[in-house]
Amino acid sequence: MGIPFSFGFLTAADAYDFAAPSKEIQWLVSVFAGISSSLIVYRFTATFSSRLFTGYRKFSSAVKVEWNNRGFSTFHALFAAFTSLYLLIVSDLFKDGSQEKLVVNRSSAFSNSVLSFSTGYFLTDLAFVIWNFPALGGLEYVLHHGLSLFSIIQSLLSGQAQIYILMVLFTESTTPFVNLRWYLDTAGLKSSKLYIWNGIALFFGWLVLSI
Repeated sequence: MGIPFSFGFLTAADAYDFAAPSKEIQWLVSVFAGISSSLIVYRFTATFSSRLFTGYRKFSSAVKVEWNNRGFSTFHALFAAFTSLYLLIVSDLFKDGSQEKLVVNRSSAFSNSVLSFSTGYFLTDLAFVIWNFPALGGLEYVLHHGLSLFSIIQSLLSGQAQIYILMVLFTESTTPFVNLRWYLDTAGLKSSKLYIWNGIALFFGWLVLSI
């Protein structure tokens, strides 16, 4: 008695689904990328500053940690601002008529990767805050990072409200100005023109984001 069998054909879509990593693996890879890039930028900031800024060597260990910490804080802020702006304005993800889903229920592989990357950043920064507590911030920083992580992870798992999370992440665009203000103050350049212009840019940045 013969064994019945049939031949099947593997379509391009089937091949892609078979080869593509699962959503959970993509999230984990993006989280790891956020953590590793934060640590790399931390080390790069320390090396770059010690070679090009002689005053850095005179700082205390606590000031050096915060100096380097603000380096990867600035890096994440730029990443979050540009990717959020792209997803919110440039891409079709949240545009009217692009999908049948409600705007609050929309997500994509890229938006998931962005939120996962930010999760890696917040985990790293929270670890720094706790390890150096309270040098890098008090309980308010722990609470802020904890709530941020909770909101992002909830949005990732549910696939909902990503548009609002991205709006909040876009407000990180003012962080580089805040960090530059701290850098200039710590370096003794509070009376410089750059400090004044940075303050003006920070004010208008907050004004635009508020509107």
